[in-house]
Amino acid sequence: GTTGASMLLIRPILKTNSQRKYIVHTVVVFIFLVSNIGGTLLPIGDPPLFLGYLRGVPFLWTINLWPMWATACGILLVVYFIWDNILWRKETYTSHLRDELRQDPLRLRGKINFLFISGIVLAAALIDSNKPLIGTDWHPFLYMREAVMLAFVALSLACTNDRIRKANNFTYAAIIEVAALFSGIFIAMQVPLMILNASGEAITNAMNKPWQFFWATGGLSSFLDNAPTYVVFFELSKSLPEGEMMEVNSGSIPISLLVAISLGAVFLGAMTYIGNGPNFMVKAIAEQEGVEMPSFFGYMFKYSIPVLIPIFILITFIFLS
Repeated sequence: GTTGASMLLIRPILKTNSQRKYIVHTVVVFIFLVSNIGGTLLPIGDPPLFLGYLRGVPFLWTINLWPMWATACGILLVVYFIWDNILWRKETYTSHLRDELRQDPLRLRGKINFLFISGIVLAAALIDSNKPLIGTDWHPFLYMREAVMLAFVALSLACTNDRIRKANNFTYAAIIEVAALFSGIFIAMQVPLMILNASGEAITNAMNKPWQFFWATGGLSSFLDNAPTYVVFFELSKSLPEGEMMEVNSGSIPISLLVAISLGAVFLGAMTYIGNGPNFMVKAIAEQEGVEMPSFFGYMFKYSIPVLIPIFILITFIFLS
């Protein structure tokens, strides 16, 4: 998922670019791509999509979002390539020299963790207390999936040499900071989410187009966290008979609106540090490594709005209009 990929890759990215003066843009685009948009294709990629899977969306359905995913990722990679080349030319001679002299190849240690990661992925995909286990009539007990995941986490801690984590500068500080922050966010956002639920009829009377659901879901996801926002609009959209429908656990949902809600929650979670959990974790780790990250509003007005909004407008016209 986006959290796992972000935690696995951000430190190697920072170490690889440690000789450079201009690195903030790399961390920002990392948040855009790895911490958010990259998690579009499977329910285990991003929490909102996993909540959709728990509510009856087929596990592989999100692969249908690949054209939007490929468009956003492709444009962002081109933008980053041009941006990085411009800033590379601004680097000092000393930075270029250090980059040439300090070449420390990336190494992969702790390969046994691929086994544990595979186990976590399979647990997320196959264990559902509402459905019989594949090939059997047995229903897993409630929270069995989470118990299996925690068991693999314990195995990872037990089987991985602690020196590997120390060599990678791994600490729990960023995770603890984000856990505290998002605990407060989840408590504070209950009132606006209750208002949204109570205003469901008025909202659905005013909105019935995919592009409207994309921007409404995305706009609120940017500030209220994308997972609960996804659930609110998922439930609201079930009352709208809009084209082809998909059967889910408690009724049916218009596929066109489900596409819009999924894209809005995942893509626009990148708009702020609090739109998705990994965003703030990446920021915290980058700051621990000495990178001067922009402030909350600096990130929005200097990076996410000018870079992402034009891309999302283009996606709206191509796929959601």
